[in-house]
Amino acid sequence: MKAMIRHALIVSVAAAVLGPPAALAAVTGAAAAPVAAAQKAGCANRRVQLDTDFPTGAAARCDAVGKRELVVTLAPEDAPPINCSAWYAFRLTPQGGAKRGQRVTITLNYTACGHRYWPKVSEDGVRWTRLSAKDVTLFENQGIKQARLRIRIGERPLFVAGQEIIAPSTNDQWLAEKSRHPDVSRTVLGQSAEGRTIDQLTITSARTPPREQVVLLGRQHPPEITGAQAMLAFVDTILSDDPIAIAYRARFSTIVVPMLNPDGVARGHWRHATGGLDLNRDWGPFTQPETRLMQSLLQRIADDPARTLRLFLDFHSTHKDVVYTLPDTKVSDPPGFTANWLARYQDRMPGYRVERDASHNPGLPTAKSWVYEAYRVPTATFEIGDETDRARIAEIGREAALAMMETMLATPAP
Repeated sequence: MKAMIRHALIVSVAAAVLGPPAALAAVTGAAAAPVAAAQKAGCANRRVQLDTDFPTGAAARCDAVGKRELVVTLAPEDAPPINCSAWYAFRLTPQGGAKRGQRVTITLNYTACGHRYWPKVSEDGVRWTRLSAKDVTLFENQGIKQARLRIRIGERPLFVAGQEIIAPSTNDQWLAEKSRHPDVSRTVLGQSAEGRTIDQLTITSARTPPREQVVLLGRQHPPEITGAQAMLAFVDTILSDDPIAIAYRARFSTIVVPMLNPDGVARGHWRHATGGLDLNRDWGPFTQPETRLMQSLLQRIADDPARTLRLFLDFHSTHKDVVYTLPDTKVSDPPGFTANWLARYQDRMPGYRVERDASHNPGLPTAKSWVYEAYRVPTATFEIGDETDRARIAEIGREAALAMMETMLATPAP
């Protein structure tokens, strides 16, 4: 299981760490002409060159200040107000004047919101480490939190990012691996605004298509990596040889859409897709091609008399681990699922508090609210903390999935 999860986190840019930017384009594949140019910036001093010319990299500006400091200006893709998920990702390449072990200072200059994600570094895009606290200085400028990083220069380029990078082609690698499982089929759900493919997996071992359908959704918001990591572990568990998973796959069909916003991910957006909107505020209006794809997927299930939607889960990240659910007073089918699921989940996680926040706003155009209003099934937004321990995230994904499958198996068939 751990090996599978680690493989899922292999980063597409790793293959081109030592190569020129053109090599990265070969790795990621061609996409339709972008609606607008992504924010790309670079600068250099005698010690290091900084660039963002890779998927997920973005910066509004980069300036060399003296011989040892670079200032990276970070701005959201659209004018505030915008959710403060202030993403950053850039690559540092040693210059001829650099000596091994020397340090360079990188100042992160935020124009809005301020610093949120603790910096992480990687030479290969696979193994990431948190920058030491002694090398990070947080300060404020005009009421906005900024950060100054001291980074040791080695012989190879170094990626620096707010979270581990899971780019669209990383997602494609994961989909390809999962598709080799005999109980998985991979199909194209549709295309993003910029023409990137949005895939789905359908998981079942039943010889005839099951009536009961579970839908899992991820990466509506580009920087929310920990939610994606939990989702990968969740899906790996559904595909495992655990007896619960085997029984579950025989009765249920699970549809997985792991990356709904590949354009925003590739561009290094803080929150939006390319339409200037938060996709998770477009459920109901459905003005964006990505959310319309999900509307059509769910409608196809509803229109098919041989299928019934039973559960919808949407994976995200925030400042803490929390599951946003419907109140138990909201009637859904299967009845009582959420309380039973979270009780089983808690039983499987001794020493860990499963936090639940139950509410419902029928007028809020989020996936959780809209799907419930449209289909009256249990829905939840499964959130993971930005800095939750990565081994813990794998455990959360595994145990939450086992608890979900146990609870679904305990429900009567419709």
